[in-house]
Amino acid sequence: MKVDIWSDVACPWCFIGKRRFEAGLRDFAHADKVEIAWHSYQLDPTLPEHYDGTEIDYLAERKSMPRDQVRQMFGQVSQQAAGEGLAYDFDHVVVANSLRAHHLLHLAAQHGVADAVKEELLSAHFEHGVDIGAPDALVAIGERHGLDSDAVRAALDDPQVRAEVEQDFAQARAYGIHGVPFFVIDEKFGVSGAQPAQTFTAALEQAWQDAHPLSMADTAEGAVCGPDGCAVDPVG
Repeated sequence: MKVDIWSDVACPWCFIGKRRFEAGLRDFAHADKVEIAWHSYQLDPTLPEHYDGTEIDYLAERKSMPRDQVRQMFGQVSQQAAGEGLAYDFDHVVVANSLRAHHLLHLAAQHGVADAVKEELLSAHFEHGVDIGAPDALVAIGERHGLDSDAVRAALDDPQVRAEVEQDFAQARAYGIHGVPFFVIDEKFGVSGAQPAQTFTAALEQAWQDAHPLSMADTAEGAVCGPDGCAVDPVG
């Protein structure tokens, strides 16, 4: 069974959602049969490569939000992140366009290390104040996961990699995805947002049962998701 995940490196709820999905997956009986594919999405593709200001400046100025409201929002998100073992540091977040980071993720996927690279990119951005738009920072992340530095640097501006990233954007539009994180399970069920771990477990179980129908004898022992359970939205 395959789970396709659309997310942005510059999305605080995407890191929280990653943790909650991983927790839900651990409680899924067939976790070893699940293939995970990361897909690109940009919350703000108009961001310049270098933004002279803090994360508070960015949201206050570009999103027309009062600064006090932004600070309150950061506090609430940081509290949710802490509940998942994450230490967000919004005071040191470097506001950057995430496009090149997505290029790195696509190269990482080709070498089977997308999940590890995704994890480090999110941590670098939200916990360690790393500029995820800087080529040198991205090369260093790639090297730590076994990627050749020259290959990473070439991929950051490779038109073919850009076409693959754009294909992810197009597929998101086709699914009607307007926010991230968004999880598509077995190309049939969609889960939007950083839902609780049990929601992901239930969605995985429903998708598994849909693909592997049980006989009445099989369902006699233990509860399964029925017509009123495991509520997820169909994709389409």
